[in-house]
Amino acid sequence: MSASRRTGRWLSGAAALALLLGLTSRSTAVESVDVELVLAVDVSLSMSPAELEIQRHGYAAALTHDNVLKAIADGVYGKIAVTYVEWAGTRWQRVVVPWTVITNRADAERVVAQLNARPPDSARRTSISGALTFGSDLFAESGFQGTKRVIDVSGDGPNNQGAPVDITRDEVVKQGITINGLPLMTRGGFSGAFDVDNLDRYYSDCVIGGPGAFMIPVNDWTQFPEAIRRKLVLELAGPASPQWAAEEAAHPPVVLADDRPAADCLAGEKMWRNRGWMLDSR
Repeated sequence: MSASRRTGRWLSGAAALALLLGLTSRSTAVESVDVELVLAVDVSLSMSPAELEIQRHGYAAALTHDNVLKAIADGVYGKIAVTYVEWAGTRWQRVVVPWTVITNRADAERVVAQLNARPPDSARRTSISGALTFGSDLFAESGFQGTKRVIDVSGDGPNNQGAPVDITRDEVVKQGITINGLPLMTRGGFSGAFDVDNLDRYYSDCVIGGPGAFMIPVNDWTQFPEAIRRKLVLELAGPASPQWAAEEAAHPPVVLADDRPAADCLAGEKMWRNRGWMLDSR
């Protein structure tokens, strides 16, 4: 083989390698955002159809609220990445809105349009641990690099299927992910048999965790839209921001994560095992 032919083959191989490296670097490139946010929303059968709609509308109103948009704009990058997930049992999670960047009202309204594109589904059982595991896995495929990674989980009852929620919480937090909570203590829908007293304490002790983790309880559905708005502002602005201080001055303090375990983190599982005559409502 001549030197010129050998050189030609080597150049062809080098060009192919350069092309491959270029494609790889583009495929692995990530976009920087202030927060990567997973909105994980309970749709177990304990939620009535009306309550499922209240949840959807509450998130839609919060994402387009002026205070939330200001919190986004005030960030270092002025943008966040968000995905909206509905969950129920261990193997039941549905991505309603895939990872989407929000920088302004138009972006937020596009997310809302996706939320309104189809009615919410519903399914059996309540696996907060399954929702946390699913949510943590979503960060690996987001295509974004957030200064913070947050799972915002809402629900109206304790974990009753899958891995123990506190153990899963600890595993997720070790990945550098913060878990914030929105316990729905509304006593509506088809709940009752599987309610636990002090669901807010359960969320504080067993669900939320990570740097600056907090939860905001909802005691009545009329409070839901405002609670979601507050929660998003606090998650996006951070404890050191003027917006956090303003929210705290205008409303009762949020409940921060602490090191005082009091709630039984297996309360839901125990109720399920001992349900006997209870209706299979979750």
